[in-house]
Amino acid sequence: MSNYHEPVELLSEKAKNITRAINSLREELEAVDWYNQRVEASDDEELKQIMAHNRDEEIEHACMTIEWLRRNMDKWDEELKTYLFTDQPIIEAEEGGEAGAEASGGKPPSTGLNIGKLK
Repeated sequence: MSNYHEPVELLSEKAKNITRAINSLREELEAVDWYNQRVEASDDEELKQIMAHNRDEEIEHACMTIEWLRRNMDKWDEELKTYLFTDQPIIEAEEGGEAGAEASGGKPPSTGLNIGKLK
C-alpha cells in the first residue's frame, strides 16, 4: 500500500520527504499512545517507569519531526507560533493569530463572500 495519493512520479523529492516526515510523526504519536496506555494499565512500578521512559523518548522523536516540518513545509512555522507556548485558551490563540495576521498585512482565513459592506 502506498502512502501517496498522487502518482509518485509527479511528486518532488521535497514532497516525498514531507510525506516521510508526516508518516513518521504519525507512527511516533501512535507509539506515545501505546506506551502511555501501558503505563496506565501496569501495576508493576519498575515496568511503569521503563514504559514511561520509552513513551517520553517517542515524544522527543515526535517533537524533532515537528521541528523538521516547521523548517521545511509552508504554514507550520506560522501555526506553531500561534498555538504553542501560550497560556491563553486555544480558541483565543486562534483569534489572536488572525488579528496578528491582519496587523502585519496578512489576511485571516475568509469567513464570508468578501464582497464588502452592503450599506
